Order: sequence, then C-alpha cells, then structure tokens
Amino acid sequence: MQWKGRRESANVEDARGRSTAGLGGSRGGGLGLLNLIGRKFGIKGILIAIGVGVVFWKLGIVDPSMLLGDGVATTTQPVEVSPEEQEQFDFVKVVMADTEDVWTSEFQRVGKNYALPNLVVYRGQVRTACGVGSAEMGPFYCSGDQKIYIDLSFYDELAQTFQSPGDFAQAYVIAHEVGHHIQKLLGISDKVAAMQNRPDSNEYSVRLELQADYLAGVWAHHSQQYLEEGDIEEAMRAANAIGDDAIQKKMQGRVVPHAFTHGTSEQRMRWFKKGLKSGRIEDGDTFSMPYQQL
Repeated sequence: MQWKGRRESANVEDARGRSTAGLGGSRGGGLGLLNLIGRKFGIKGILIAIGVGVVFWKLGIVDPSMLLGDGVATTTQPVEVSPEEQEQFDFVKVVMADTEDVWTSEFQRVGKNYALPNLVVYRGQVRTACGVGSAEMGPFYCSGDQKIYIDLSFYDELAQTFQSPGDFAQAYVIAHEVGHHIQKLLGISDKVAAMQNRPDSNEYSVRLELQADYLAGVWAHHSQQYLEEGDIEEAMRAANAIGDDAIQKKMQGRVVPHAFTHGTSEQRMRWFKKGLKSGRIEDGDTFSMPYQQL
C-alpha cells in the first residue's frame, strides 16, 4: 500500500504512555475505596486519603477520575518507541485519514454528515467508556465514546499467529473497526445491542460483523489508487484467518457454528469483496436476507 508522504489524521491519540490499574474490583471505584478507609480509620483516614490523592493529581501521577469512576486508576509515564513501532503509528494515522476522506464523501453522497471517530493507540490496557480494554481483545470499537482502540502489538499477532502479514492486512483491520463506527452513526449497532438477550443474538452479531467487513471493502474500493500488487490478497488472507470457524478450529480443534459471532472465513472474505466491488454504502444490507444465505 502506498502510504508514505500522505496526509495523516489529527484524530489519532497516542496513549502508549498511559497505564491502568484496578483497585481490587470494589464496586464504586474510588468512592468504594474511600468507604473502606472510612470504616477502618474513620473520617481522619478519609481526609488523609483525599489529601494524598490531590497531591498525586497535581503531580500528574494519578487520574482524578479514579475517585469517581469505575475503580481504575490511570497513570502516565514516558515510553520508548522503536523506529519500527513509530512507523506503524504513522501508518495508522495515514489509514485513518484515508477512511475520513472516503466516508466523508460517501456520507455526503447519500445526504448525511460523517462524524469523524478518534483512534487510540495504547499498550497493555486502556480505559474506555465501555470499560477497561486490553491487548488480548484485539482492536475494538467502543460505541460509548465513539473511539477505536488498538494495541500495535496486535499486528505482530496478525503476522505470526494468523500468518497474515502486510500493511494492507493491517489497514483492513482498521477499516473494519471504522465500519462499526459507521454502524453506530446509522443506528444499526444500537438496534443490534437491543437484541442481545434474544436466543438468536449471535446471529445478529454475525450480521453486524459481516456488514463491517463489507464497509471495509467499500473503503478499499475508493482507495484503489493507493493499492499495490498483492494488497487485496493480504486483506483476504487476514479475513480468512480471523473467521470464527478458523479461530475455533485453531484454538479448540473443532467448529461450533452456534457460537459464531463474526462469521466464517468464507463469509468474511465474500462480504469484503462485495464492498470492494460495489463501493456503495447502501449495498451492504446483511440484515434483510435469511441467515443461512449470508
């Protein structure tokens, strides 16, 4: 993929220097901790704890929201970044800029305004409006704050564990998460979330994920001027590697269709290719057809 020297998004947040730590899982976060201190040491203990917290806040050591939040403290510290990781970070900013251009234009074509999402690059764990995210989850989109989160170490896993190296495979992953942002803007993901207690909720999850693959294909359709030989094959290889059936077979040695949440390898590749061929947001309806025909 031709990306060097192109516009970089201003909506990529570098959170690699932040670290999060739980407070023992007590309900009420910092307030729960203060309650515990109060029961053991009385009002003096509470005042001392608050005083220490204020000092740490002023020094930039502790996120003050821990006192009112969900029991997660956030600290910030300098980080060392290798030239290779910095190049990955720059690449992510270019890909995000590309999605911004494509979807702003595509939304305008259908008479809508595209609200740009933010992408947060972090290490290990990250605090989000959807709770604490971790690198083990892989890249994800949080509808609560409309941000995409990625630990760049996922790209090593994509190349090594899933045998899907290449910059366009990496771009496909970002474009898929941007697809979830589009679904949020269109009200689709909220409708699916409302069905989470239904017996067929997994089927709606699959429909949502396949539509995000389709939307990634739409982005690729409008970015073909930057593609190089083999790029589409890289995306196909990644889609094939992270299908539910492929992952289940790799991890547990058998395939359990009723536990699918993202779709099979064949489905993911097929819907990406549909978006690549169409280039139109309105042609990616994965919800009206029978489930078995996806």
